[in-house]
Order: sequence, then C-alpha cells, then structure tokens
Amino acid sequence: MEKRPAPRLLVVERACYITPNMVRITFAGDQLDGIPTDRSGGNCKIMLPAEGQSKEAFAHQLQNGPKPVTRTYTVRMFRDHPREMDIDFVAHGDIGPASKWASKATPGDFCGFAGPSPVKLTEFYADWYLVAADMTALPVACATLEAMPNDAKGLAVFEVLSDADKQPVTAPEGIDIRWLINADPHHPSTAQQALVKKLSWPDGVVQTCIAGESSVIRALRAFVINEKKTPKENAYISGYWKIGLVEDQHQAEKRNEQSNGKGRP
Repeated sequence: MEKRPAPRLLVVERACYITPNMVRITFAGDQLDGIPTDRSGGNCKIMLPAEGQSKEAFAHQLQNGPKPVTRTYTVRMFRDHPREMDIDFVAHGDIGPASKWASKATPGDFCGFAGPSPVKLTEFYADWYLVAADMTALPVACATLEAMPNDAKGLAVFEVLSDADKQPVTAPEGIDIRWLINADPHHPSTAQQALVKKLSWPDGVVQTCIAGESSVIRALRAFVINEKKTPKENAYISGYWKIGLVEDQHQAEKRNEQSNGKGRP
C-alpha cells in the first residue's frame, strides 16, 4: 500500500472576507510544489496550530505528532502565474477552531495541509444538472459549475446566511441560479428540499452535486435517489456537517452509516 505523503506546512499569502460570512485564504509560491493543480473542488485536510505555537514547533509536530486539530475543507481554486491556491472558510467567529483561525489569519500565519482528493465530478454527460449547497459546500458547488460544459442546463440552489453572502458565480448560461436565506443554520432548514420538490423533474439524464448539512442532504438524497430514481453513479450527494456535532463525531457517524449500508461517501 502506497504510503501517504507527509503533511506540508503552508503559509498564508493573503486573507480576505469575500462576503460577510466567508473568508478566503490564499496560499502561494514554492510551498504548493507537488500539489496537483487539477483538483479545484477536491477535499483537503487543514491542520491547525495551537494558539501561540511557533512555526518551528508546529512543523515538528506535523512530522512527528501528535496529530494537530484537523478539519476537512475544499480547494476552491488554483491559479498559475503566480501559482496560488484558495480555500474558503465559513466565518462563524470562535465557535470552531478552523473558523477562529481563518477569521484572524494574516499574511505569514501558517497551517498544515494534506490532499487534495480527486474531484468528485470529472465527467459531464447529463441533459440536466442539479447543484445544491449551503455555505460550507459553496466551494465544491462553484468549482463544479465552472467545470461544466458551456451548453449545460440545470438548476443551482445556494442557501446562505444573508443577502450580503451572495457571491459572484461563474456558470453556464443554461444554469438557473437561486439563492435562499437561512440566517440561523443551526436550526434544520427545509428550504432547499421544498424548492427542489416543486420542480418539474426533467426527462433525460440528470447529474447532481449536492452537499451541506446532514439532515438537508438526507432529505434531498431520499428525493433524488428513491423518489426520482436517479442512478447512484449520477448523484454526488454528501453530508459535510451535522447540527450539534463537531467534525470528528460527524465523520464517525458517517462511517457507521456506510458500514451498515445506510449512507454513501
């Protein structure tokens, strides 16, 4: 079995709020050497230094353990000339360690990085596409839309915290983009499910890219897979987080569901 590459240490080049509740962290330069650049939308692991920890001490920890606090994120975009990589973080204050780090990040700050994984959607062959995401999944949704063929048709549904959190989205002209507002994401939302269920479901092949809070995803999966009989190979549907659980707990729950045949990666 091929040994996983050691985590790398990345240094912040820029940090800015792209909307009131989303921070974009940009990494640049030689520190990105060896990271595949065709994986915008792929998952990665961000490893966080302890408060006040020196860069040298954190580099030693990355190589020798113990494992730092780690969270899963999505590579939003790679650029060349200069070579840069963006990762977007939902900014909800000090509630979570990654949000706390990103909200306060300045050039020269650092973190650990592993990945990214291969992109989930690499082939686009559908007659119609359904993309649905909350703010945690906007990066994978936007990367997927940017990769679609120019003649793609479908619907993209984005649920954000406020009108000000709507961000520019590059998508084919045939994709209808709808925005929903949910000011309190820690209460279950049925808005995406309600909108999707009102659709006149199209004929032909449908592909999906759906990700976000677990209860929303569970409802959309039941509708898309069970009710509309979309083949599983055409449906990327993934719960990224769950109300009331930290990531480690949510990942453990997902693994248990998959082992019992009740879920999918």
